[in-house]
Amino acid sequence: MPFRARTAIFRWSLHSVPYSAHHHQPHSLHSSSYSSSILHKFSSFAQSQVHGQSVEPCDDDGFLPWLERKAGCRVSSSLLIGKSSYGRSLFASKAIKTGDCILKVPYRVQITADNLPAKVKSLISEEVANIAKLAVVLLIEQKLGQDSQWNPYISCLPWQEEPHNMIFWNESELEMIRQSSIYLETINQKSQIERDFLAIRPIFECFGQSFGDITYKDFMYACTLVGSRAWGSTNGLSLIPFADFVNHDGNSEAIVMSDDDNQLSEVTSDRDYAPGEQVLIRYGKFSNATLMLDFGFTVPYNIYDQVQIQLDIPKHDPLHKMKLELMQQYFVPPNKDAENLKHSWNLFTIKEVRSAKGKGKGLPQSLRAFARVLSCTNRQELDDLVVEAAQTDGRLGRRPLPDVNKEIQAHLMLSSLITQLIEERSAAIMSLEESFNSSSYCGRVSVRRFMARDLLHGKLRILNSASTWLENYCRSSF
Repeated sequence: MPFRARTAIFRWSLHSVPYSAHHHQPHSLHSSSYSSSILHKFSSFAQSQVHGQSVEPCDDDGFLPWLERKAGCRVSSSLLIGKSSYGRSLFASKAIKTGDCILKVPYRVQITADNLPAKVKSLISEEVANIAKLAVVLLIEQKLGQDSQWNPYISCLPWQEEPHNMIFWNESELEMIRQSSIYLETINQKSQIERDFLAIRPIFECFGQSFGDITYKDFMYACTLVGSRAWGSTNGLSLIPFADFVNHDGNSEAIVMSDDDNQLSEVTSDRDYAPGEQVLIRYGKFSNATLMLDFGFTVPYNIYDQVQIQLDIPKHDPLHKMKLELMQQYFVPPNKDAENLKHSWNLFTIKEVRSAKGKGKGLPQSLRAFARVLSCTNRQELDDLVVEAAQTDGRLGRRPLPDVNKEIQAHLMLSSLITQLIEERSAAIMSLEESFNSSSYCGRVSVRRFMARDLLHGKLRILNSASTWLENYCRSSF
């Protein structure tokens, strides 16, 4: 379910690559000029760090020494905590070279569900999501205040400000992205949080004297903090103090890795850094939809953006039953796609098509195969596809149809659907543009409008690339 806390093994349980997050994630350093005009105007999307930038000291100069005393070892000799436009961030305290290990945080100073008090842990159902369990740990430690052994870390977390994760968007804000599959996932995520809270609330009430009053809003914030900051690994779902101050660059190759032999998490630099330069890693290969949902920010040009396309067999098709049976037999989808969404046999994920010449890698073969099946007008054509599949690799409709006109017809069918999606996305973008021009929105609403626009622009870019590829493919098929 929701919240891709850096990994890929959980998701509401989560994602599958060790990575991290922060409460004010910056845009990639490779943002377009379009983004920089936004960044100057709104503090939540402030300008990316540049070489030689001066670092504003944080009030938590004692944080790293505290963590190293707790760990009993050196966590980092090349990073310091400073303030950027995104809040606390990590900067190079000295020159860093590609391949340098820049931080090591032992498992023993990471916060997991095992930190739950035994009396609380025994009462929590196994059906409660891992993120929710870790959120309870945060809430308990926060309520303990100065008495918490984790207070220097807990007090650094952004409890008071409202993040831009999509579970905090109101109905009118969500309406901006209703056409995206992330809309439904946001609703599902909210429902999951509510279910977990209802399951855990009686426990809070039992220990009210110890932990004080914990509200649904408190719980939702805690779930958001865990979902955007925690890493998943063989060590379980963990909050890694200090490491989660590092910000995101989608083009970075640096990620948080788990070293089970030495029982620690570490980050190796993927490039050189000058002293005072902000150090960045990649949280994961996430589309803007994922970044909006789980982290509360977007990237103006996100190479990991994608679009879901659904194909249906027309009810009036005389071969409806036979085609449906073939689809369900041959088109077996993966359990989850790159955005961790549940798949069905008629849903396909497309990414930006790099080759527009009608050759090379284009649209997913499974999508094109589906269109070939849909284009069949008699049983013999379907039987021929089945025979061909048996004689080759067992996959249906993966080769061009012998009849060129039929092959073109199948792809024109896809082109028509994609054109319709382009028109819908273009209309949604135009509506957003009009609201920008006619309204004096500021602050939270403006930030979320820009996020919605980034999302829609990314999907439109992908659809346009697919449309161009299909047009060239049909032209070259003659």
